[in-house]
Amino acid sequence: MPTGSYSPAFDAHITRKYSVGSLEHKIQNKTALQEEIGWPAEPKRPLVCLPAGMTDALGGPLFKEILAGLLTQPVELLVLGKGSTGYGTLFTQLATQEPHRVHIVQNEEHATRRMYAAADMALFLSDVPIKELTHCLAYGAVPLSLPQALLENYDPVQETGNSFLYDKPTVWHAFSALVRAMETYKFPFDWRTIQRHAMESVR
Repeated sequence: MPTGSYSPAFDAHITRKYSVGSLEHKIQNKTALQEEIGWPAEPKRPLVCLPAGMTDALGGPLFKEILAGLLTQPVELLVLGKGSTGYGTLFTQLATQEPHRVHIVQNEEHATRRMYAAADMALFLSDVPIKELTHCLAYGAVPLSLPQALLENYDPVQETGNSFLYDKPTVWHAFSALVRAMETYKFPFDWRTIQRHAMESVR
């Protein structure tokens, strides 16, 4: 079982268990969480999570810079409710302004597990906390990240890789990784392949 007790194949907290061999069931966790939040069940709409919360050290200044571009994309955003007070205020305001696509996830184990199971992508804007990274990989939430151990940039020609990497912590580099991920997400077979690689990398 990957990453200790964190495995979607055995997780009693999520709506539908799934594994590398049954990734088609992951989508049920997404639509269930969308409905619980009060959003329409939209299985094809990309769901991005910030699984480590936010502080300056976790890339908060970069997030502020990338936010406007992020909101131009047809995404929904889940933010783990932990981090510094200033960012808590920012996300509370954002969830109020964009209630149809921004939601703060309680910093409790059952809620974070459901976030991992629902998310299509996980956005990291600094050195990645290894716990959150391995959990995202185990649940098939594809990382968008600076280069890190366990991560390999997706190569569409070779059909290899488990993530979308950017080389420098700048708005341009981070946003380009997001756009590459969004474009790839339009192709379900390719996306499923990346998710499978992610899950297999921590088995």
